[in-house]
Amino acid sequence: MASDHTRRDVLKATGGAATAASFGLAGCIAGDSDGGGGTVSGTVTIGVMQPVSGGVKYYGLQSLWGFLSGLGYKADEAPPNVTAAGTTTIEVDETTYELIVEDSQFVPDQAQSVATSLVEDDEVDLLFGTANSGSARRVIENVAKPAETPFVVGPAAAADVTSSSEFCGENIFRASENTAMDARSGGRYVAQNTDVERVYIMAADYSFGQAVAANYKSVLEANGVEVVGTDFVPQGYSEFEGHFQSAVDANADAVIGGFTVQTLPAFLSTGLAGDWGLRMFGGFATRITANAVGGVAANVLGTPLTAEKMEDALLGPFTTRYHWNQYDNSINDWFVENYSSVYGTLPDLFTSGTFTAASSIHQAVVDAGSTAGADIAASMRGMTVADTPKGEDGYTYQEYNNQARSAMTVAYPVPTSDEWKDNWDASIMPGEPIETVGADQVTLPADSEDMDCSL
Repeated sequence: MASDHTRRDVLKATGGAATAASFGLAGCIAGDSDGGGGTVSGTVTIGVMQPVSGGVKYYGLQSLWGFLSGLGYKADEAPPNVTAAGTTTIEVDETTYELIVEDSQFVPDQAQSVATSLVEDDEVDLLFGTANSGSARRVIENVAKPAETPFVVGPAAAADVTSSSEFCGENIFRASENTAMDARSGGRYVAQNTDVERVYIMAADYSFGQAVAANYKSVLEANGVEVVGTDFVPQGYSEFEGHFQSAVDANADAVIGGFTVQTLPAFLSTGLAGDWGLRMFGGFATRITANAVGGVAANVLGTPLTAEKMEDALLGPFTTRYHWNQYDNSINDWFVENYSSVYGTLPDLFTSGTFTAASSIHQAVVDAGSTAGADIAASMRGMTVADTPKGEDGYTYQEYNNQARSAMTVAYPVPTSDEWKDNWDASIMPGEPIETVGADQVTLPADSEDMDCSL
């Protein structure tokens, strides 16, 4: 373990000294244990960094609620209802999980600041977060790696977090699905199961959109589909007519939109309203985006909105990292029932990955027989996670980059059914899966030209 003095020196070299003078020995002192395989007495302190305020707080809350649900499942009790920064505890057998939740505000500077405080002042054993990849990268570079504190990233989805040597590391883990997994499932399905031969990509000009564009381009071209153009636009952009015309002029069959809720409605409105003849595909987003997309589709295609209208308009298919109705197993049943009961909404896109992150941490504690961060991390490497919403043994951390692989599904959007309306405040939802893509097909393999990580 690094000494306090060594950690100070490293942090100064990486710029972390702006928010910290020194670091404690978080995770270096083992808790009481029984040697592994049984209950473990002790406390695991986890520093949680998610945006729990502002315009994107729903991203942070669903991520936090998924994590709490993972520990709740292990404890066989409903998860606590946490909606703001603060400290909460969950008892799982003889292990106490102390979660110190900090508001990262979707801002890299803030994420680095709270991460520094969590490691220095609170001496956390592990870090968990963030909702955006820019913040995750900042925490990895300036806090987690210099301090040697294990960091479970989620739901930040840029593939390079676990594929670039700059960010990946033996103490950096991610159970949450990433943009490469989106592309390798949805892109492959479109290439192999539709008549699409030429694709035009439009994406937001920041880390998420750039990652979407790069990963889809790689997958589509590997499967014989030509990418005939790529346009990057600012977040909140709305003048898409010229871009769609460029796609038509390039003889594209389809377009991909790499956008979040800030930009996606304008993109879809233009795409559905014009007589472009272009299929629009990509990934299902969260409930707030689904609601916006459903509203746009109803306005353009008319009410009542039907599955047939959307399919005829060439809307979809879309891949999904997780939604509550894509997996049929007893763990997911428990998850859907308890999550909706406590939080008043259904588990959403990010929640399976963060549920699994928490589940894997407790599994590692038991397997290691220790509450020390270093021991937990060592046990997580290469782990197949037993309890996940995608089923038993549904996720496995790959030994070469600590990214968990899991199955993905592909589905068309459909109107929200009466069964789910009370807990799904959106007019559309994913339909029945038309394909489930196996875990071994969706993650970047160790020998991929896009994989620059070797632990």
